[in-house]
Order: sequence, then structure tokens, then C-alpha cells
Amino acid sequence: MADFELTDDDLRVVVRYATEWAAEVLPVFERALPGDERPRAAIEAAREFVGGAQRSALQRTTAFAAHRAAKDAPSEVARLAAQAAGDAAAAAYLHPIAKAHQVGHILRAPTNRALIAELESGNDPGVGDEAIEAVCRRTPPELVDVLCRYPEPRGGASRSTHLMADLDRRLRASRRRTDLDA
Repeated sequence: MADFELTDDDLRVVVRYATEWAAEVLPVFERALPGDERPRAAIEAAREFVGGAQRSALQRTTAFAAHRAAKDAPSEVARLAAQAAGDAAAAAYLHPIAKAHQVGHILRAPTNRALIAELESGNDPGVGDEAIEAVCRRTPPELVDVLCRYPEPRGGASRSTHLMADLDRRLRASRRRTDLDA
């Protein structure tokens, strides 16, 4: 049962967003495992949906395969990159239920992008924070509209959950500022 409306156009906004971030970090995975096409296949399946194709088993199966590739990754940054690719394809099946864990399906790919930047810098948290700011600048208002249909996620102890919670707060605040300006 749906808690709110989530149209195919809304889903395409989310999938496009996740795919853009996943595509940016795909080379990280491909450098680590150059013969493994699973994350790339997930990104291509996501792009098909964004391009107007109906959701299909292709998005689901490639998402699962990319997530398995993440488990096979030899490093944390490669794991995060494959996970982002899987999330991009899986976002086509975002559920219209008011559960905070759904926010991860919207924001994990850009969060992974920020965390990869931080890890590649030698664990400089300032790099991750700057990457989150860059994500905010590139986030379209249509994505924020979809995000705000979901409850705010609870923060966690990991750096990843901290970055995602920060991204979520900033994006929701940007909508409130826009609403006040209107």
C-alpha cells in the first residue's frame, strides 16, 4: 500500500540522479576489477529506464549483480563504486512508503561518491564534506521534492551514514529556503 504518489517521472528523476553519481565512480571499480562488467551493466539498465523504457527485470537483475560485485570488490572504494551502480538500477523500484530507510535508495549513490573522494584523499573528512556540498549544488529541485516525501533518516555511527544524514539535511533545508522565497 502506497503512502503517497510516486510516478514513473518521479522514479526517473531519482534513477537519473543516482546514475549520474554512479557513473562518476564506475572507473574506481573498473580499475580494481577490469573484467567485471556487472556495475556497468547496472548503470546501462538504469539509463534505459531513464530514457523511457518501462521498469523490467533488467533493472532488478543488474542491480543484484552489481551488489554482488560490491561484495567481491578488493577494496572499500571499489565496493562503494559497485554499490552505487547497483543502487542506480535498483532505484527504479523505489517504494512509495513513508519509511526513512527508503532515503538510502535515493541518496546512497551520491553519498558513496563523497565517501570515495574522502577515502582516496587519505581519509580527510573535509574532502567528504566538500563533496557533499558539491552534491547539493548539483541536485535538482525535482529530486529534493521526491526526497521530502520520505521521513528524515536517523543518523548512525559510520562515516557513510553521517555523510548521508548531512546530505539529507542540506537538501531538505534547500527546499525550505526555496519555499520561503516563493
